[in-house]
Amino acid sequence: MCGIIGLVGHTPVNQALYDGLTVLQHRGQDAAGIVTCEGDRMYLRKDNGLVKDVFHTRHMMNLKGNIGIGHVRYPTAGSFSSAEAQPFYVNSPYGIALAHNGNLTNADDLKRDLFLEDRRHINTNSDSEILLNIFAHELQKTVSSKLDITADNIFDAIENVHKRCKGAYAVVAMITGRGIVAFRDPYGIRPVAFGKRETEKGIEHVVASESVAIDSLDFEMVRDIEPGEAIFINNEGELSSRQCAENPKLSPCIFEHVYFARPDSIMDGVSVYKARLRMGDYLAKTILKQFPNHDIDVVLPIPDTSRTSALECSYTLGVKYSEGFIKNRYIARTFIMPGQKQRKKSVRQKLNAIELEFKGKNVLLVDDSIVRGTTSQQIIQMARDAGANKVYFASAAPPVRYPNVYGIDMPAADELIGHGRDVDEIAKEIGADRLFFQDLDDLIEAVRKKVPKIKEFDTSVFNGEYVTGGINADYLQHIESLRNDKSREGNDADNEVIEIHNNA
Repeated sequence: MCGIIGLVGHTPVNQALYDGLTVLQHRGQDAAGIVTCEGDRMYLRKDNGLVKDVFHTRHMMNLKGNIGIGHVRYPTAGSFSSAEAQPFYVNSPYGIALAHNGNLTNADDLKRDLFLEDRRHINTNSDSEILLNIFAHELQKTVSSKLDITADNIFDAIENVHKRCKGAYAVVAMITGRGIVAFRDPYGIRPVAFGKRETEKGIEHVVASESVAIDSLDFEMVRDIEPGEAIFINNEGELSSRQCAENPKLSPCIFEHVYFARPDSIMDGVSVYKARLRMGDYLAKTILKQFPNHDIDVVLPIPDTSRTSALECSYTLGVKYSEGFIKNRYIARTFIMPGQKQRKKSVRQKLNAIELEFKGKNVLLVDDSIVRGTTSQQIIQMARDAGANKVYFASAAPPVRYPNVYGIDMPAADELIGHGRDVDEIAKEIGADRLFFQDLDDLIEAVRKKVPKIKEFDTSVFNGEYVTGGINADYLQHIESLRNDKSREGNDADNEVIEIHNNA
């Protein structure tokens, strides 16, 4: 799970890219990168760290040009080395830089084909570099010379990308001297949208993972990119689009609405905020069915993502809502952090209980989901330490029982507290007096209620049904070995802005 952005403007885009990445920072705190283009030269800066730490004044001054793309990353495979920060680039043909959100499920096969058949070398363990080289190779096949590239050439290449690549991918790529292309996998698993604005010099366009980045940069949201669709925006700001997949089917990842996306975003026509309100309402109705004579005194959210659901849950239950935890905003999301020891340590650093809201009360703690259970277990203990009489726990999502293969860091089934355990066993494991989970059908209805065009979601983390198919036990074992903490150890490098010359 990462954040991508692309801009085609009539004035320098470095500051806008920086600002957009800052708005998308919640989608990845491991690394950040920006590449811009001026004439036939690209300027790249990327490194590990938050956006504010990766880009300093000297870097911003050197990121020249009116066109560029950016990326914020947290890794699901490979290493944490800054060499795997995005965007990636290749010099042939034209000079192409690419940023990617998602995960290719046939990356190993593609890497072998690139080496044996396409004669292209991959320098990292990132599937994003594989995707870049597949696109570059297919684009090279569609044009007769470096001078006659057209939108149709680009769309033809993306048609072949769709035929070769399996999995989830939302992509923004920059072709030196030509423009920006963005495309989405045939299932639309990962989100991406585009917007525009009128300026005195002409129309400018932006592509971003979430509508909130489009809004924050004062662009008008146009629409989401459809599953399998590609758009191309040339240097003059002219936009063209084409459906490039044979059988596209909208099946977005429902976990985006549960956890990842900002509540002020709209994805595929769904308001994340409204969806989370409905999650809270449905969750409360489940609690009332299972615990009609409840003795809950107060509903308390686990900040921040669960606030919306917890508020509506308290309203439906007819129970007081209050804030019981104060969050340190300078600690990153815990289940994204590498290493179980670091995750355990960070929970106490991230949250502090307000004793007055717990002492002598029966409290219902509401969280967006329970993944590994590390956070839930420690928060429940914090509530008891603050004097709670009974601690009930509710999840706005069903139990997470299966690994995610589409770009979320849930690699190993045995790391998931819901895998192989029933609700009572999970409750005992995390130390709750009683535990409530959202029903999967209710979750689906909560998200799609106002948008009937979405016929299905990727709900694989809850039911083990992977929308792209082809996921078996051998593959799940393989990604587990790739994503363990040891495999992601790497050395960081101090990278400055790199100037890339292209003979386009």
